[in-house]
Amino acid sequence: MEWLQSLTLFFGSLIANILAAMSGGGAGLLQFPLLIFLGLPFSIALGTHKVASVALGVGAAYTHIKQRTLHYPSALAIIVIGCIGVIVGANIVLAIPEVIAEKLLGTMILALGIYSRFKKQLGQTESPINRTLSGWVVGAIVLVVIGIINGSLTAGSGLLVTLFLVRWFGYSYKQAVAYTMVCVGIFWNGMGGIAVAQAGAPIYWPWIPILLVSSFLGGSLGAAIATKQSNKTIKICFEVLTFAVGIKLLV
Repeated sequence: MEWLQSLTLFFGSLIANILAAMSGGGAGLLQFPLLIFLGLPFSIALGTHKVASVALGVGAAYTHIKQRTLHYPSALAIIVIGCIGVIVGANIVLAIPEVIAEKLLGTMILALGIYSRFKKQLGQTESPINRTLSGWVVGAIVLVVIGIINGSLTAGSGLLVTLFLVRWFGYSYKQAVAYTMVCVGIFWNGMGGIAVAQAGAPIYWPWIPILLVSSFLGGSLGAAIATKQSNKTIKICFEVLTFAVGIKLLV
């Protein structure tokens, strides 16, 4: 790999993962197209991105665990529930017309960003709701659906999880981002990477070391920045990323 290509890959991935760790998702907005821009075919870029994205969660998790942001039983439930959907999504990805799926996802994410923008107090403080058995049953169904999206598409599912945790369970934005980075970043993406590889998606291993390092550093830096910022700032970052991801998927 030429040094210029290596630097482009490293810094492009680093920036993508810093933004994702601050906002609760969206790394695929920059990292996945970057892999294609640098010459990888779609299927190889997809598998490579899925594997590398796990390092984002590992980097962010280190910071959030130190800050004791997570309630571990809730995190475990989100991990298990979502991984079911991820496995399903990874195995049906070839059966879904990708153009149609991306347009629908883009519309949904854009709508969520607009919704968040007009709800000024959304996610500014923790207001526990729907944490009963019935609330978790409904939440589980939605998380399985988002898991299917995570397993079958390249960008946007983390943002869906973040806003869902804020809106349905009443977490603040900072708490929701922490759960997303750990549960989705490590476990959903890890399961997705394994499932995609087993489904036969090729992975370009020569680029994996650079992507793992840049994703880990980006996750760590982004999470460190997020823990020092207010919920209002994190909310704005989330909204900017939802607008960007939504428009990218629609255009």
